[in-house]
Amino acid sequence: MTNLQIPSETIVSSSSTKPMEIYAFIDPLCSSCFDLQPILRKLQVEYEQYFTLRVILSTQLSTLNSFSKNLSINEDDFIHPALPSVAIKAAELQGKRAGIRFLLKLQEQLFLDTKNVANYSSLISIAEQAQLDVEEFKSDIHSKEAIHAFQCDLYIRREMDVTESPSIVFFNERIEDEGLKVCGIYSYDVYEKILAEMLDFQLNRQEPPSLDELFLRYNTLSTKEVASIYGVTNYAAERELKKRTLLQQIERIPFAGTTQWRLKTLTK
Repeated sequence: MTNLQIPSETIVSSSSTKPMEIYAFIDPLCSSCFDLQPILRKLQVEYEQYFTLRVILSTQLSTLNSFSKNLSINEDDFIHPALPSVAIKAAELQGKRAGIRFLLKLQEQLFLDTKNVANYSSLISIAEQAQLDVEEFKSDIHSKEAIHAFQCDLYIRREMDVTESPSIVFFNERIEDEGLKVCGIYSYDVYEKILAEMLDFQLNRQEPPSLDELFLRYNTLSTKEVASIYGVTNYAAERELKKRTLLQQIERIPFAGTTQWRLKTLTK
């Protein structure tokens, strides 16, 4: 864990009164970054009243190049090593929530459905599933604005000296104070303790939303994640999740020794 100062160029004026800002540096094609999701989600569910979350793409182009070379690509389909990251920034041009929906859907397609997300046609399909304005997305993915936004993320990564994905940087509202950089992944209680120490007061944990509301927000959740958020056993969580599969509300996806549950898309 490292102390650092926030670069003045990255400060964005905001009307938000939240006392903390959290920068989450992720490579969208990195499985460890996908593993960070449950921690960020639980922080949001319990303590979002205290912080604003900024997701910064910390894309390693060498990794992307290696990833792309191992894919079987249709010659008629456009591909570029930075394309998934630029696509995420293009989605963000339709709003922060749209960008997060697109990022989560991209990671879901890559890690849960093991699909190729590095080509243009796949990204258009992901935009449709994320309920974006697809025509606007097609225009934005080729725009200077999306490329510039991606370059800004890489600049922030460089200025904060982030060399590892994932990493999280905590800053409080006092700009003169040092921030704290945490590289890699730790247990949830470590991040909770950092938040409390940097705020320097007792945290009030929010009650979690209903399970239906949670799925509407995050779309895909693991059994362990649901159990952790609601403070129940894995058995109790799975029992509730199975009820929703019987009601055709969610579907079960076996994944890497655990079970993921995904909100089912309603068909017209």
